[in-house]
Amino acid sequence: MPLEDGDFILVEYTAKVKDEDRVFETTDPEEAKKAGIYDESEVYGPRLVVLGEGWLLKGLEEELKHMEVGEEKEIVLPPEKAFGQRDPSKVRVMPARELTRRGIRLIVGSMVNIDGRLAVIRSVGSGRVVVDFNHPLAGRTIIYKVKVVKKLESPEEKIRELLRLRIPKIESEKLHVMLQNSIAEIKFPKEALALENIQLAKRALIEDIRRFLKNVKLVRFIEEFPLEEEEAKEAQGGQA
Repeated sequence: MPLEDGDFILVEYTAKVKDEDRVFETTDPEEAKKAGIYDESEVYGPRLVVLGEGWLLKGLEEELKHMEVGEEKEIVLPPEKAFGQRDPSKVRVMPARELTRRGIRLIVGSMVNIDGRLAVIRSVGSGRVVVDFNHPLAGRTIIYKVKVVKKLESPEEKIRELLRLRIPKIESEKLHVMLQNSIAEIKFPKEALALENIQLAKRALIEDIRRFLKNVKLVRFIEEFPLEEEEAKEAQGGQA
């Protein structure tokens, strides 16, 4: 059965630039290592996508809607369906002194933030800097190898994956979610409570639930601290 806007799906994909045969993004850790883009702080594995929300390139989302769960496919996106065509008007020449004053290091090829817009420094010389505000992959044909791993059906599954999206380092099997009488109860593993920005993640999750799961009227977070385990640890520490 074809997928449609609003569906929650888990996808695996590897994306590369066609002309260079260069992988620039992947959900597969082994592919990331082979491509030299592996990041230890990144959490790899199937990624949650809510179709129609713009979490992926629009051209890729449209192709996903024609796929079935379990299907694997190679999708070729021309520039107009990927990151757009290059726009010469987005290439500007700026005074090197102005950028230096803003604390920007003038390194050719580096990506910088100028007035809230990302840009690539193309050249530096004679007191001037050529800055390119085009997306780094603008004008490129992109090839995606993508697989629809699963379609999430139950509200509990959707809440669990939304939470993993907000706090990727929590293992899915350690998240306990129960929905009953329009009340969603979410129990965190104790290690999650020490994570940075946990309260911000909770608030973001509440907004996600409000947006995507209209039948949920109350969210209840449960935090448990097993005191017996802590006492055992203290006892062991005292014996050492």
